[in-house]
Amino acid sequence: MKKVLALMLALVLVVGCFAACGDGANSSSAAGTDSSSQSSSSEGSSSESSESSQEASTSSTASGEKFKVGILAPAVTHGWVAGVAYYAEARCKELSDTVDYKLLTSENAEEMTNQIDELKTWGVQAVVAFPQWEGMEDPIKGLIDEGIPVVNFDIVIDVDGVYHVAGDNVDMGTQSAQYIVDKIGTTGKVAVLEVPSSGSVSELRKQGFEEKMKEIAPDMELLTYATKFTREDGLKDFADVLAANPQIDAVFSMDDETSIGVLQAIEEANRTDVKVVTGGGGCQEYFKMMPANENIWIQSALYSPDMVMDAVDMAVSLLKGETVDQEKIIPTTVVDRENCDSHLDENSPY
Repeated sequence: MKKVLALMLALVLVVGCFAACGDGANSSSAAGTDSSSQSSSSEGSSSESSESSQEASTSSTASGEKFKVGILAPAVTHGWVAGVAYYAEARCKELSDTVDYKLLTSENAEEMTNQIDELKTWGVQAVVAFPQWEGMEDPIKGLIDEGIPVVNFDIVIDVDGVYHVAGDNVDMGTQSAQYIVDKIGTTGKVAVLEVPSSGSVSELRKQGFEEKMKEIAPDMELLTYATKFTREDGLKDFADVLAANPQIDAVFSMDDETSIGVLQAIEEANRTDVKVVTGGGGCQEYFKMMPANENIWIQSALYSPDMVMDAVDMAVSLLKGETVDQEKIIPTTVVDRENCDSHLDENSPY
């Protein structure tokens, strides 16, 4: 009997031991799973927190930095050119919360090319370029190849990838041809004052003029002469035109300041045959001459220098990653004695 009791007691002890061992193993496994899950969760939370912090820091840094925009313009030899520099700088100042800018002017293509290197050293991110000479294609291409967007204002730079803002030069010529025919009819002698030194500007305005004149007044006699976009050249060159031609019915001048010189030449020669003088640009002094000259219709196909503000805006939009059209052409407005009052601006530098 004692042996049976002893055997039963031993069995109870063995079973209890196995049960205890089993409970311990299950507890350890559960604890390990919980610990692993918490560790993974903690690491994920830490990683997300770090990424969130990094994004916030990047966003904060980006919002605190300004875009670096370079403005390249010719040295001031003409009131319109002065207006371009004035309005470009004015727009950059209006955008001073987001834009740092450098405005550099130059006398020739070589100097402007050196200024491009200066802008690169400064860390320029976009360039608004207004060159008035040939030879800027390679330097501009160099900017684009380095990932720096270039917005070309006015005169066309023939480089792939360049953005372009300008007035409608072709339509300026078209509107001027229509204006002359409206005033003198479909026959007569018209002096065409082209400006070869202005490149595509003169070419396009002349193209629009000749095409429209061929369409609406094919019998009009066109006499072509070269001049420049200054009143001094307008005076000198048109004095020679008047001396060579006893009869001139109208003048297709492409520029307001050239036209001021033309009007002076007409006055000094005491000529009364010229009935129309066109222009282009938007010169306040020229506008004021319109109502004072009752015997001559004075016209300007508006091509305001304040269009450069659109070029600055385009450069900033590109830096913001916004989608913009490769080219923006601003429509032509014709100004003469009948509407010049609405275009007078005493604060205009041009």
